[in-house]
Amino acid sequence: MLRITELRLPLDHAEDALRPAVVQRLGIADADLLSFSVFRRAWDARKKSAILLIYTVDCELRDEAAVLAAKQGDPHVRLAPDTRYRFVGHAPADFFAQERPRPLVVGFGPCGMFAALLLAQMGLRPIVLERGKEVRQRTKDTWGLWRRGVLDPDSNVQFGEGGAGTFSDGKLWSQISDPRHLTRKVLTEFVKAGAPEEILFVSKPHIGTFRLVSMVEKMRAEIVALGGEIRFGQQVTDVLIEPDGDGGHLRGVTLASGEQLRADHAVFALGHSARDTFTMLHQRGVFMEAKPFSVGFRIEHPQGVIDRARFGPNAGNPILGAADYKLVHHARNGRGVYSFCMCPGGTVVAATSEPERVVTNGMSQYSRAERNANAGIVVGISPQDYRQDGQSEGPVSPLDGMRFQRLWESRAYELGEGGYLAPGQLVGDFLKKQASRGLGNVLPSYKPGVRLTDLAQPGRESLPVYVLDAIREAIPAFDRQIAGFAMRDAVLTGVETRTSSPLRITRNRQYQSLNVRGFYPAGEGAGYAGGIMSAGVDGIEVAEAVARAMLGIPGDTPLSQHAVGPSVMQAT
Repeated sequence: MLRITELRLPLDHAEDALRPAVVQRLGIADADLLSFSVFRRAWDARKKSAILLIYTVDCELRDEAAVLAAKQGDPHVRLAPDTRYRFVGHAPADFFAQERPRPLVVGFGPCGMFAALLLAQMGLRPIVLERGKEVRQRTKDTWGLWRRGVLDPDSNVQFGEGGAGTFSDGKLWSQISDPRHLTRKVLTEFVKAGAPEEILFVSKPHIGTFRLVSMVEKMRAEIVALGGEIRFGQQVTDVLIEPDGDGGHLRGVTLASGEQLRADHAVFALGHSARDTFTMLHQRGVFMEAKPFSVGFRIEHPQGVIDRARFGPNAGNPILGAADYKLVHHARNGRGVYSFCMCPGGTVVAATSEPERVVTNGMSQYSRAERNANAGIVVGISPQDYRQDGQSEGPVSPLDGMRFQRLWESRAYELGEGGYLAPGQLVGDFLKKQASRGLGNVLPSYKPGVRLTDLAQPGRESLPVYVLDAIREAIPAFDRQIAGFAMRDAVLTGVETRTSSPLRITRNRQYQSLNVRGFYPAGEGAGYAGGIMSAGVDGIEVAEAVARAMLGIPGDTPLSQHAVGPSVMQAT
């Protein structure tokens, strides 16, 4: 199989134009092309009046060797890589006959789900412990916050089956290094669970919330059918660690009910908002460290403004869909400002998991058909910044980032004047440093609702002054890239504080905690992912590491990505 990359055709090319383009590019007769398939389709919109589609095509040829020889030195014609997934091993049928403890997976978001799925597919019968509820009941609880202002701290945007990714744009792309093609495994499993097949070849695949709900249920059913067990409403409140000379070894967990489960191997895929669990693990001595993350606001524009700015006369083309953007600005105060988790044709959602705190995030359906585009406009902060607002001395604690988040989430609740209303301001007023008194043409989509105010009022700032100053400088700069970005009645809604985990539970090359063997930190909460795709890949790699340890397979699972900080989070 040969692969052609960078095969460019006009946006409006005929449906049957791809085959002759492949034949011409390879310099062969049509009869010598036995079959072909599109591996990826992207576009080049730098010339808005002449947008090009860019194809990567895999071809089966009559004489592959001859074509390879003729195209020697051509970087865009080469052998197609083998993207098939291969398991590191499988447990024999009687593996648990001696009553050995089954592996645990704590958390059932994208990372925990793929860790559990892989363990089940390898015959290791995982037990999944999820503090929240199954996805349909969780959806009802989440709507309870959005529609009635009623928060369930264990069943919301952050907690429950499917994790935070369920209430998002469902983006399935990432910029992580992926030499083993594990993202292909993630996409293939999603298609098996009901995702549209186009996610296998479009350059920026997404699913949307409603489709994710049914897919999550099907993946849960497969895990159970393979011998796994999913327990909802089961919060881990303690870990049992047997001390030894090098730290300790995990021997089990305690649940909120008081039940103890024995375990020698547990994947902790907690998500970035499991603050009470982070605190417990820190108290038990599990090694962790503070890490950078970002804070800011959600910004909303009419989707049509973004479409026209990005695609010009081709705005509205069904192949292009609703336009997105990715923006970065380096402010004079040394801060990096960037767009985060851009949701075309979506809504801003209430994403808090703690009472009397306001947190925003973005969400889209598969259609991306809502009137507004929204994105986080966020500023990178470092552990040293936590101290500026923590009013304490000494070294930065791994838990200080949580305290920093809580400070500004509580301030947002105060500025919204209760009821989980979010503070908001028109962009024009924010740039002029004046309070907003009324809305323009852009109606904010955040529910339960937005209370207009001055997000930068001295003494009642919604975020640190250095963050506000950097965003105020960045918006006009972004307007030079996206015409209309600084439009007067675009809406800022605060606050976005949970861009990534504020700490990292550091692990070694065996994917285990540095000081607790059998403890496998994973995904966003541990600081090793940023988004559905990277979390799913991390779940696969950690499951492989658990399988190696349990089955006695020598060697390390290859490391294919690095810990996530703000620069990497820009990809999500």
